[in-house]
Amino acid sequence: MPAVNARGRAASSGLLSIGQVLARLSPEFPALTSSKLRFLEVQGIVTPVRTESGYRKFSQADLERLRLALTLQRDHYLPLVVIREYLADIDAGRDPATPVAVPPPSIVPAPRRYRREELLATAGAAPQLLNDAISTGVIVASDAYTDQTVTLLRALVALDRHGIEPRHLRALRQSADRDVALVEQAVAPHLRRTDSASRGRAGEIAPELAKRLEELRSIYVKTAIDRLLG
Repeated sequence: MPAVNARGRAASSGLLSIGQVLARLSPEFPALTSSKLRFLEVQGIVTPVRTESGYRKFSQADLERLRLALTLQRDHYLPLVVIREYLADIDAGRDPATPVAVPPPSIVPAPRRYRREELLATAGAAPQLLNDAISTGVIVASDAYTDQTVTLLRALVALDRHGIEPRHLRALRQSADRDVALVEQAVAPHLRRTDSASRGRAGEIAPELAKRLEELRSIYVKTAIDRLLG
């Protein structure tokens, strides 16, 4: 039986194989693989000892170092170069602050916000029409309005030209609230659960139900108009 060198003897005493490391860390990091562990070694995050036959052996310090590096990756989205520098500071006896990733500039523009005068100008609405919409609850008063409010106010402008005022639309708003109540009732079993899968399922179901209710409303309105004009 071949003799092992001093490093190999040290590695064979109380240290962990790559499989044992995976068993310890996989509950916290389910996506972790042996390939990822080898990659972290190549990147200098950890340096396991080797037996004479070339098997990696990890100490408890290696295990904690891996746990820290993986946590910084998962929770702080840090690149390995930053993690490596952070670990080097710790190795040097310094007490560095936990690095914080700086997110890249978003390519998605921030939602436009409109002050009252900007809203009126963009929608082409008279101040009194906005006042009436707010007083009847068709539009909710705010210091700044969204693009959705612009669309809503433009629709009110078009309706107003035909004598349909915000006060006539109060029932429409109440009908929308009833639709929301129906959707809420349908997704309530999912919302009562605390797991992310159930919450995600509720997020899928609610828009689909709203779409179906809108389709029904459109069919009813069209059918009624056809009768009116027929």
